[in-house]
Amino acid sequence: MSKVIFTMEPFTCPSCVKKIESAVARINGVQDVQVMFNSGRVRAEFDPGSTNAHALQETIERLGYPVLSKKES
Repeated sequence: MSKVIFTMEPFTCPSCVKKIESAVARINGVQDVQVMFNSGRVRAEFDPGSTNAHALQETIERLGYPVLSKKES
């Protein structure tokens, strides 16, 4: 499993959190996703044989939430 943390601007509403979590969780290969409301971070664990951090980032940005930085492990 691979992990990635995306840093964004802090979120302004709980519905933003739910929207991102739902969209990322639907990506094939994503095992876990957590959106941290106050810090503006999204942490995801995924199978690198099924998806990659770039695909997750694209999904988040298509929802209208720009990613400021990304840290993979």
